[in-house]
Amino acid sequence: MKELSFKVLIRFGAYFVVFLALLLFAVLVFKSSATFKSFGIGFIFDSVWDVNKGHFGGGAAIYATLLSTALAMIFALPVALGVGVFLTHILAKRFRAFFSICIELLAAIPSIIYGMWGFLYFVPLVGSIFGGSGVGLLASAGVLAIMILPLIACVSKDAINAVPKSVVESAYALGATRAQVLCQVVLPRAKTGILAGAILALARALGETMAVVFLMGGVLKVQPSLVEPASSIALTIALQFGEAMTNREHESALFALALILFVISALCSSGVRYVFK
Repeated sequence: MKELSFKVLIRFGAYFVVFLALLLFAVLVFKSSATFKSFGIGFIFDSVWDVNKGHFGGGAAIYATLLSTALAMIFALPVALGVGVFLTHILAKRFRAFFSICIELLAAIPSIIYGMWGFLYFVPLVGSIFGGSGVGLLASAGVLAIMILPLIACVSKDAINAVPKSVVESAYALGATRAQVLCQVVLPRAKTGILAGAILALARALGETMAVVFLMGGVLKVQPSLVEPASSIALTIALQFGEAMTNREHESALFALALILFVISALCSSGVRYVFK
């Protein structure tokens, strides 16, 4: 009886998660239907967003979201993987616990604190090097990379630690160097866990709002430069949703952006799993 109850509970939990995802998708489709009826598929590629004229295009927000996330992943993933390897196979054992706790604490810091720090220190640095105010996609991508780096590093560290020591010791016994063991034995076996960390970081970077409020500038325009103000999907929704409640067309356009972000997150997660399968 207990075993049957446990199976029913587990199945209910699994089906409920799927139901919630489908329900959320259905709500987004319903609330955004007016926008896609008015602008069609062109909404995705149109970069003009003018509330006063009732013209809405999501191209600029989509561009900023994808570019800032891609840059953040490019900056963070190699470093985080190196940190994971360093903590598990290079650093002396007596120091591993201390540094692991430090990395985990960095992963737990609220995003708004990263945003405030980035605005006070990172934005002026970007401005002094590349010119301008420093607010824009580059500053946002840099701080996003710092935010997601500890997350990838923590998951990668646990995945690398999960590789059986007997396998590692056997490779060393056959005369393999440390680099060969890491590249040909450890990392391939830890690939699934590292991939999970990358997907979690990707999801956080795509939907990040509070940090980029301080860093991106909130300008809905496709900028030719990485140091010019821009606006991601999440930032656009956060800044405009309050005033859009009295304007059905504006509200529907924001829900359309939310739907696009939902689809982008799903496609990116599925695509990463397929590539590294």
